[in-house]
Amino acid sequence: MKRICLLAAILLAGAGETLPARAVPLPRPRPAPAAEEPPAPAEAVEPSPCRLRLTSALAVAPSLPPITGPGECGAPDVVRLEAVMLPDHSRVAVTPPAVLRCTMAEAIVSWVREEAAPRALELGSPLRSVANLASFDCRGRNGIAGAKLSEHGKGNALDIHALHLADGRTVELTDPTVNREFRETLRADICTRFTTVLGPGSDGYHENHVHVDLAERRGGYRICEWDVRDPSQAPQLAGAGQQTSAAIPASSVPLPRERPLSAH
Repeated sequence: MKRICLLAAILLAGAGETLPARAVPLPRPRPAPAAEEPPAPAEAVEPSPCRLRLTSALAVAPSLPPITGPGECGAPDVVRLEAVMLPDHSRVAVTPPAVLRCTMAEAIVSWVREEAAPRALELGSPLRSVANLASFDCRGRNGIAGAKLSEHGKGNALDIHALHLADGRTVELTDPTVNREFRETLRADICTRFTTVLGPGSDGYHENHVHVDLAERRGGYRICEWDVRDPSQAPQLAGAGQQTSAAIPASSVPLPRERPLSAH
């Protein structure tokens, strides 16, 4: 038996020496590595209907990125309103430029073109600029910490202090020495166009400027609180642009009228 196994081993060894070696197959060529695809371009944001309407023929109002935060503050479709272009191609600056959502800027542009500029001509001089006290500002109403968010924090409000005329005159909207008929007409125009108007006599915080906004309320409710005063009725302010809470003696601050909650 051992002889048979030994013979078999010899035969197998001989076969390995005499059989031709089989060719070793070459590996298949690897496909070329796929080139990295370039990142997909960001989707172009379609301009809003307001942005399409607010052309350079009407205003200098470049678009800004949407405002998000802090907190509840923010605004979509934001522009920086730098100037209003009048039908005669003259320019009315907004000083300083106002950061507003487009729809609010559009309302301001329409007011300047259709009402403020023509009214200024009645005073004998073209309108050259509108003094802006506040536009977007992330704060509570009337600047009170913890108060409900102001429409300023939504880019939906503007505080207007004065109109500057080409002859150098400054016409403050709340100045009781300015022509009364002019102020009454301006008040009617503004209260028709905006949903909230707060001026002298509203709440003690708007004695030296007029707040306007486009707050939306249930049932389309509107607020127009702006007393057109005579010189004898007006409290004396310490200086233009100061908060009336600091400039007016406490005894002379008018009490707020009863009204539903509003945004300003």
